[in-house]
Amino acid sequence: MNKPKNEMSFLNHLEVLRWTLVRSALAVFAGGIIAFIMKDFIFNSILLAPKDPSFVTYRFLCSVSQSFGTNGLCIDEIPFIVQSRTMAGQFSAHIWTSIVFGFIMAFPFIVWEIWKFIKPALFDAEKKNAKSFITITSFLFFVGILFGYYVITPLSINFLGSYRVADEVRNNFDLSSYTGLLKASCLSSGFIFELPIVIYFLTKMGLVTPEFLKEYRKYALVMVLILAAIITPPDIISQIIVAIPMVTLYEVSIRISARIIKNEKKKKEKEFKKTNKPSTTKKKRSNIQD
Repeated sequence: MNKPKNEMSFLNHLEVLRWTLVRSALAVFAGGIIAFIMKDFIFNSILLAPKDPSFVTYRFLCSVSQSFGTNGLCIDEIPFIVQSRTMAGQFSAHIWTSIVFGFIMAFPFIVWEIWKFIKPALFDAEKKNAKSFITITSFLFFVGILFGYYVITPLSINFLGSYRVADEVRNNFDLSSYTGLLKASCLSSGFIFELPIVIYFLTKMGLVTPEFLKEYRKYALVMVLILAAIITPPDIISQIIVAIPMVTLYEVSIRISARIIKNEKKKKEKEFKKTNKPSTTKKKRSNIQD
């Protein structure tokens, strides 16, 4: 690991971290202002869209159901209304939703700031992978957000919005509850999709190996099913739909870990050959002189 010429003290590291957090917070704030101004589009076209039976996910499921000769997955109505029961309810929902959207928009910049903070502790070859790291990390996060929005959220809203314990009890959900479900589904999915990146760094640190991941694969599968049951409605189809990409990410993480270990072995072999070359040439020269 390359050490900087002027090694930083602990307080200097804290100062760098402080400015990293400040710049990240300013980026979130800037994104939040943009989201705050785009209130109508965000609430009408994005947040409240999964409540509409004509939402793209519901139409897709209906077409799949009809291809099998049934209308079992078709939705005509989602019987609930969204309401605000407090004086500052709508304004508070507007503020917090803007902050969440600001964080999502600023995510690539936040990743870039984190990369700059850890950059001094990396090898020269690893420093060259900055663009790839930011691109892949942001791509996985946004794919996770889209998966949460187009898969987890519609399934949850349809199930919870249609569920009744009695005909006399009607579903009138508070705005904060509705937006909270949507934001939790999307953000949790976005962070879950970062699993390959987490495994990459854990393998680099020597905390995880592909053998370890393979050995505990069955336990990971149980955890995936439990997590899928938590973030989705309690029906088998929804759990399977959510569990499939999670299992896929875990398998991809195993491949990534194995690739890193393989590359580390190759580097060590090259370094070993380089260190042994001078000694062998010296022996040859000494033999010639004798």
